Amino acid sequence: MKLGWMLLGLVFPVMAFANPSFVKVKGYDLEYEIAGSGHDVVFLEAGGSAGMSDWNPVFERISEHAKVIRYSRVGNGNSTAIKQHFTSRDYADLASTLLTELGIQQPVIFVAHSYGGSVARDFAAAYPEQIKALMMLDPSSEHDVDILRAIDLEKGNEEIAQIKLADMERGMSNQYLDFWSKRPLPDYPQIKDMPVTVITSVKKMENPPNLFFTDRGREMWGELWQKWANAFPQGKSVLTEKSGHFVQVDEPELVVRELLLLMQKAEK
Repeated sequence: MKLGWMLLGLVFPVMAFANPSFVKVKGYDLEYEIAGSGHDVVFLEAGGSAGMSDWNPVFERISEHAKVIRYSRVGNGNSTAIKQHFTSRDYADLASTLLTELGIQQPVIFVAHSYGGSVARDFAAAYPEQIKALMMLDPSSEHDVDILRAIDLEKGNEEIAQIKLADMERGMSNQYLDFWSKRPLPDYPQIKDMPVTVITSVKKMENPPNLFFTDRGREMWGELWQKWANAFPQGKSVLTEKSGHFVQVDEPELVVRELLLLMQKAEK
């Protein structure tokens, strides 16, 4: 398995899609599914290269408590295939328009996994009127490469170079050119004061494939997201050693429990 995919956790469970609906957004056909009802609207943003099936383990459970929307970003799932470069801000713009096209007028609780966390932060910074709370599951960070370099500069740079090549070979450049260029991403206080929860995997590995998954790498990863979440007056950081990168698959009950707590906090 190539280093880039190991570092970014891009090994997605193979699950069958439901029968999706489609909506035209800025000229692209995006597949989506809406379920449940209630006072809150939960909007699910999948990880890199993942379609809406990324949320299969928790989608129905969330629908028992709120209206929940999941979709596949352009270029993923059964949405329109693309070859051009898209940044996380481009995806955030499409997500905003998607909500408008679906008639969602109230601010949503935005839940994101992995690379979707970068999209979520761009969304929160650009469209504060459309979001009232944010949850991220093991989100991507612009500081991933800093962790590698801090542990071992020479080896870290070698692994980063291999990761870039692997991503390009697998056609991932449309999602990660902006990521690897370390373009500044939205960060507090650019994101408004609102309830925020970040669930971070710090699970240790017996044979880490690269520096990012060493014990020191896991420790630094947890510290990074603890600091980010705790900078918000209403922020909460949850570290788990029971889940790998796919927290919603390994600990769906944790995700649902923390989401319900976040929903309660958002109503105060």
